[in-house]
Amino acid sequence: MNATLSRWFGKNMEDLIGSGEIHHYMLHPPSDSKPYDVVHKGKDRQIIEAELKGARGEPILVSIRQTVMTYDDGTVRTRGIVHDIRAEQEMQEALDASENRFKRFFEEAPLAIVFIDQDFNIKTYNHAFKSIILSPDDDFKDLNFPKYVANEECQDFCENIKRFAEKENFTPFEACLIPQSETNTPIPVRIFARKLANSEHIVLYCLDLTQQRSLEEQFAQSQKMQAVGQLAGGIAHDFNNLLTAIIGFCDLLLLRHKPGDPSFADITQIQQNSNRAANLVRQLLAFSRQQTLRPEVQDITDILTEVSHLLRRLIGTNIDLNLVHGEDLGLIKVDANQIEQVLVNLSVNARDAMPNGGSLDIVTSMFENKKPLTMGDDKMPVGRWVKLEVTDTGEGIPDDVMERIFEPFFTTKDLGKGTGLGLATVYGIIHQTGGFLHVKSSLGKGTVFSIYFPESELELDADGEIKNTLQIKSGSKKLEETQDLTGTARILLVEDEDPVRAFSTRALTNKGYDVVDVNGGAVALEFINKEDTSPIDLLITDVMMPDMDGPTLARMIREKHPDLKIIFISGYTEEKLKEHMGHNIWFLAKPFTLKVLAQKVKEVIEA
Repeated sequence: MNATLSRWFGKNMEDLIGSGEIHHYMLHPPSDSKPYDVVHKGKDRQIIEAELKGARGEPILVSIRQTVMTYDDGTVRTRGIVHDIRAEQEMQEALDASENRFKRFFEEAPLAIVFIDQDFNIKTYNHAFKSIILSPDDDFKDLNFPKYVANEECQDFCENIKRFAEKENFTPFEACLIPQSETNTPIPVRIFARKLANSEHIVLYCLDLTQQRSLEEQFAQSQKMQAVGQLAGGIAHDFNNLLTAIIGFCDLLLLRHKPGDPSFADITQIQQNSNRAANLVRQLLAFSRQQTLRPEVQDITDILTEVSHLLRRLIGTNIDLNLVHGEDLGLIKVDANQIEQVLVNLSVNARDAMPNGGSLDIVTSMFENKKPLTMGDDKMPVGRWVKLEVTDTGEGIPDDVMERIFEPFFTTKDLGKGTGLGLATVYGIIHQTGGFLHVKSSLGKGTVFSIYFPESELELDADGEIKNTLQIKSGSKKLEETQDLTGTARILLVEDEDPVRAFSTRALTNKGYDVVDVNGGAVALEFINKEDTSPIDLLITDVMMPDMDGPTLARMIREKHPDLKIIFISGYTEEKLKEHMGHNIWFLAKPFTLKVLAQKVKEVIEA
């Protein structure tokens, strides 16, 4: 033996030669073999990987190649070459681990990867690429890549790859891949190509753009909805000024033209159409979440009971209306009139979806979520909710329509049979109330609208009494029709729109009030600051005016008259005035009628 092997054993050659036995230094010597064999029942040529005992007893992995020579006189001599293969094994293990890592990276990569040759033939691909084109149980039958590219883009794809094969730098391009499925819906992908070094193969990285395109469409839709909302809020002020004047002067004319007068029917028609226009503006503002709400703590059961009679008349006799009231329902803070509008819109849509009859179920229950939930494009936070579910057995909503049902002016009804604002109004009211809306529909089976209102607590006043009395109709808090609406108070009316100012002045003067009308904030301040001016009992001012807005005017007048009562009038929502509302300040939304104006003034004067 040589010194290298003796050093592995930790012995001197002199101590081993003539006395050492090879089996003694093998961790697992072969059984049933001769003392010089290194394999079981060894023959003339013996090759094995075995473990020898090292100097400290540690295993040494070696490869042994041994030749056994037997002479005629029975003498046996062997010649063996022993290689330490521990380093080779470590390298192999590292190589195997590297290959496994690459295989896992390649197969499990979320990016679709495919190798093709110069003729566009697919050589190998990963799971993500296969999932785009085929179902999990299928495999590629035709391995030519262009087969899976949309026909109109196939030529461009091939030319792009050919150009890339001729140069190293290549910009990504987009294409549509056609999956081998029943729908064959094209899948947009962005393709990044790289040419492998020292190879004719090209690797393509295909990034699925389906979700990105969907998000882009949602973003564009969101921008469009926001633009419509801003437009609705922008036109509301001017348009409501016009409607206030039209409706107001109709009221003044009707004071002189009673039923039986030839002009009565014409004036009534003008008034009715003006009210329809005002309702259209309210629907737009509801969609844009800029309408004026009067939220109070309510019991949803009472609201449903109140509106159920109206719903039964709306849906007709061939549709069954079923109300199922939940137990231990929480309270909700909403504008009852607006929630009734939501129920009416949903019921009318359900009726139109059931021309041959069916059933409409309205169910209430409590709902609690421990983690945020996705409701369409919105995230519903953790909390307790009062759930209102409106279910019909109608025709259902197709997927292409479902994507657009909350768009304003989108309707599937015949021309002249719908404005397309019904569900847009519902969406706006629910979200302005702080609630969430979810829709689920199946063609031929029906549709379910699920509305979630945040649970609210009763509000107490300073004396610990219940602030709200759970009035179902906000109109029940208004003054009775038979109440005297006349008065003698002195009123300063500030309005830059001449028709609105003229109507309001005449309406209040007819009720006995002493009205001083001016066309702007600056003029109003001059009038107030005159020393010989009689005291003002009430200030009525428009919010948006060119020279000075209403809140600024009110703040400056309050410096001199801190207890002056003020009514803001505006076509915008009261929400925009939240920071300006306070002691002895009220709000009246445009458009308003003569009677509503007189009622509000009487209410404020007597407050």
